[in-house]
Formats: sequence, structure tokens, C-alpha cells
Amino acid sequence: MSRAGLDKEPRDVARMFDTVARRYDLTNDVLSVGQDRRWRSRVVDLVAPQPGELILDLAAGTGTSSKPFADAGATVVPSDFSLGMLRVGREQYPDLPFVAGDGMGLPFADDVFDAVTISFGLRNIHDPVQGLRELLRVTKPGGRIVVCEFSRPTWAPFESIYSNYLMRALPSIARRVSSNPESYVYLAESIRAWPDQKGLALRMVEAGWGRVEWHNLSAGIVALHHSRKP
Repeated sequence: MSRAGLDKEPRDVARMFDTVARRYDLTNDVLSVGQDRRWRSRVVDLVAPQPGELILDLAAGTGTSSKPFADAGATVVPSDFSLGMLRVGREQYPDLPFVAGDGMGLPFADDVFDAVTISFGLRNIHDPVQGLRELLRVTKPGGRIVVCEFSRPTWAPFESIYSNYLMRALPSIARRVSSNPESYVYLAESIRAWPDQKGLALRMVEAGWGRVEWHNLSAGIVALHHSRKP
């Protein structure tokens, strides 16, 4: 696969995730020094799932991000375009209704979900604004969205440290724990090419979502953007 940028070929990205599926959750845990668990917990808090609600968890991977919604009593649909991820997810969480789906054209009817969420997957959609439009389409009027994505550090001195970690340390660590270390070079490059907090908020509004707010986590390394469908 060519080096990342944001000119992603969907089939290449899907194959990349297929190759890392078995050790994906472990690798994320190591690379984030356990912070990914806290980030995902904050997503659940912000979505605030209620018993009986129907929630779409797009780019759900192996379903690790989906299970807390089910535990809260909601019906969650984990969806991903990587069949390798879905296979591992079905083994780990056989009670969850995994669905293969491409964010550019979701296999769901209009206005069906009470809430939609996507964690660390919007960058991987070929056209993120179109992906946000699709999420809007399948959400009920008044329904909510939470996007968890890498962003820009809010403290300038930390930004250079973080950039060095992404481009040097992260691929090196990935070589020790991942089944496809090259995929984490893509990860680092795609993070650097991704817009900042305001930039993502503007893209959400462009896609048709209402007023967007965001919360920075870990000094802005990750940001949670949330809104409602008008």
C-alpha cells in the first residue's frame, strides 16, 4: 500500500486491517500505554446509552468498543469494512450482531439509530464528509453522534514530542507487537494528515450535523466531537 496521506484506497485499507485483526486490541493497548481504554470509556459516557436504544458503532473492529453499549442495555450494531476484524469479533463476542459495512454507503435504512459513534475510524473512510453524511442519514431526527478521533495536542511544547513518537517510536514498538508493523506507519501518517479539532467540527457541520462541540483528551492527542441530527 502506498504511504498514507488521506488518498486512501478502501480495499487496501481493509486488507491492512485484516492482517492486524488478531493482535489489534493488544497492539492498541501497548501503543497507547493503556489510554485507549479510558478514551473508549469516555465515548460510552458521552453517548449515554439507554436500555432499549439502538446504537450503531461504526469501525467497531473486533467489537471491543461495542460491548459496553450492550452491557448498558442498549442494542448495539458493530459494523466494520474489514472482514478479518469481523471474524475475530464474532469469536470474541458471539452475542453481538456484527454487520459488514462500508462507511461510504452504510447497509442500513434511513432514520433508524438513536445514536451513532465511530472511534478511530473516520480517518480511514475514503471521503470522511460522505461518511459523516451516511451516519447522519441512518440516525433518527434528534439522534446523537460521537466521533472519537486522533487530533492535535493543545500544548505547543508537547506537539513536537508527540510528532516524534508518531513517526519514530510508534512504528518501532509496532514491530515488536503487531502482525503488520507497516500498518502503523500508515497510522502515524494518517494522524499527521488529519485536521485539527476545529477542522473536524467544520466537516461535521458540512455533512449536515447540528452544533458541534468537542472535548480534548490526553492534552488533545484525542478529541471527542459530538452533535445531534437537526
